[in-house]
Amino acid sequence: MTERRHPSLPTKAQILEFVKETPGQIGKREIAREFGIKGAARQDLKQMLTELQDEGLLERGRKRRLRPPGALPPVVIIDVVEVNSDGEPICRPARWDSEGPPPLIHLTAGKRGAPAPGKGDRILARVKRVSGGQYEAEAIRVLGTGPGAIMGVYEVHDGAGTLSSIDRRQRTTYPVEARDNGDAAHGDVVAAEIVRGRRGQHARITAIIGPIDNPGTFSLIALKSREIPIEFDPEALAQAERAKPAALELGAKGLRRADLRDIPLVTIDGADARDFDDAVWAAPDEDSKNPGGWRLIVAIADVSWYVRPGDALDQSARERGTSVYFPDRVTPMLPEALSNDLCSLRPDEDRACVAAHIWIDKHGAILRSTFERALMRSTARLTYEQVQAAHDGAPDDLTGPLATPVIAPLYGAYATLEAGRVKRGTLEIDLLELQIVLGDDGHIGRIEPRPRLDSHRLIEEFMITANVAAAKTLAAKNKPFLYRVHEPPSLEKLEALRESLMGLGYKLAKGAVKTSDFTGIIQQSAAKGQSRLVNTLILRSQSKAVYTPDLEGHFGLALSQYCHFTSPIRRYPDIIVHRALVDAFHQGPGGLTNEEADDLEDIGDQSSITERRAESAERDAKDRYIAAFMAEHVGAKFTGHISGVARFGFFVTLDDTGADGLVPVSTLPWDRYFHEESAHRLVGQETGNAYSMGAAVTVKLAEANVHTGGLVFHVLEGGETLKVTGKRKISNSSRKFTKKGPKGRKRRR
Repeated sequence: MTERRHPSLPTKAQILEFVKETPGQIGKREIAREFGIKGAARQDLKQMLTELQDEGLLERGRKRRLRPPGALPPVVIIDVVEVNSDGEPICRPARWDSEGPPPLIHLTAGKRGAPAPGKGDRILARVKRVSGGQYEAEAIRVLGTGPGAIMGVYEVHDGAGTLSSIDRRQRTTYPVEARDNGDAAHGDVVAAEIVRGRRGQHARITAIIGPIDNPGTFSLIALKSREIPIEFDPEALAQAERAKPAALELGAKGLRRADLRDIPLVTIDGADARDFDDAVWAAPDEDSKNPGGWRLIVAIADVSWYVRPGDALDQSARERGTSVYFPDRVTPMLPEALSNDLCSLRPDEDRACVAAHIWIDKHGAILRSTFERALMRSTARLTYEQVQAAHDGAPDDLTGPLATPVIAPLYGAYATLEAGRVKRGTLEIDLLELQIVLGDDGHIGRIEPRPRLDSHRLIEEFMITANVAAAKTLAAKNKPFLYRVHEPPSLEKLEALRESLMGLGYKLAKGAVKTSDFTGIIQQSAAKGQSRLVNTLILRSQSKAVYTPDLEGHFGLALSQYCHFTSPIRRYPDIIVHRALVDAFHQGPGGLTNEEADDLEDIGDQSSITERRAESAERDAKDRYIAAFMAEHVGAKFTGHISGVARFGFFVTLDDTGADGLVPVSTLPWDRYFHEESAHRLVGQETGNAYSMGAAVTVKLAEANVHTGGLVFHVLEGGETLKVTGKRKISNSSRKFTKKGPKGRKRRR
């Protein structure tokens, strides 16, 4: 590739110099402005920045910002997150903008006579990189208390109050004086501020979240700790309550909605779904020029009719970004007056929609598509299980009359789309998905695998097809909108994956890879009984999907153009796509404004961040529910598989519940263990005991911490014994002695 593709582009050296010398946050937009890059040249700039990242000359942090690669700066502010059993402070950088987890920093002893930093202290330190991607630091001075506010569990023992952090990365306990307890009761989860007094740090409670033994508190913890809005702005609520059902008239220049009320569209969702934002219909294409082809209609709730650019509902939806789903509740992106009523495609009620009309050929390829605002009336609200049973020859009273005229054509079109997907070679990572089923008291009744039926895949294929059609249509009309982008794995991750797969006997071609390369390896692993391990390795090599106005393709789906169109009730980027379609087809008010078009990069960044925030909150709540469920089984034995390996131990996923927990290296049989990162295993230097990712193990549950959602296991059986051929070289950062070994050898941590 040439370094300069367009006369207006700077050289790579100029870009690197600008990023290095410019203070503050630098992204593609700032670079384009600095060098006056406009129009088609912006895509060439994007390619140059990708090459610079692949070459290791730039790296991307939060909000897709760019920076020179390498270690932490020589002097950095760090927070003490814990003090280990030997009194060694363990720290993390106070600010970390990279996508991966922040590095651990081991704080060395300070000047003789100086007080040792404690948990929660914030320190100005001089750092240096050591092996294993970790750092050592020397304190310059203590700046004060690090986290100004924390969440924790308030407890009273012998009349003394304490606050224990619920963050598993910051296992800290603070005293709470009686005057600062905020009327909290023993066992309450609270928000607090950390203050420093003459007798050291203590906590002052500022808000009560709820009792830790109430499962409903788990979701509130996740929402509060991630700063996800719970209550809607009164103006947004009032606007939603004032909304009226849409009519055929669009209220502009005599425009009208298409009338689809005679077409038997149906919704297909989970049994516990409360909002229905998509309906589907299919029939064989009657065009003689398209033998074996199909005509599809995917009708999506017309949220853009009710949520207009810049109004109170729009501002609220953009701030939230997405709905958040917990075992006991949903925190919706839109008020329930819209999400569960006017924008929910309930049966036998007129509802406004944006309908995608799509024609596909016998190979599942899209021939043409068009979009229109319409009025529809759902024929039935169906569940995945009902539809699958009807297709399998066991219809019920509702699906019986629909089996031949409605359900059978849906499966016919799905079979064609599925064949196209297989030919395309999409990334099919097969990992067990579990669902938490609550009892009447709000506690976990059971944890079970989530069924994966053809009816699920049917809806998935219809939605993907509609998303592709929306992206292609808007691109053809040269309209700005947000793509859903999934970039290929970085060269660094690919090389690490290639090395790991090679150790298992799989060959991944050098250089750039295609999605189908991964699919082939996954198929091989299934035949060899290694699918769990290989699927996990490939999944961890993948980049995060994001929203951006730039055309970069979707690697996982093997698609060059893709966006999100099908869930505007619960995803803000989908509303943006709807507005772009309304504008592109001149279909009344609520289209994309020029201001939004100019702001798409920031909207995409914010939407990507809120999506990850929601995922983290959902994961946090799920972990606490599982910990509460497992707390009744402390001491019990379980079978599982090693799902991750680190210097400090390995993680085990249980076979029956899918619960994840840590086996600390300090609990393993005596030896000096070191982390073979490329092989994803811990190996004992003297005994050859090895614990590799994917290996089956039997463990005992030693601890279930509902406060943090963490589980601790002790391994009973499993692993393997490698032949000891000599002393392996181990770095100081990897060396670990556990227990007292032969001849009373002193342990070292």
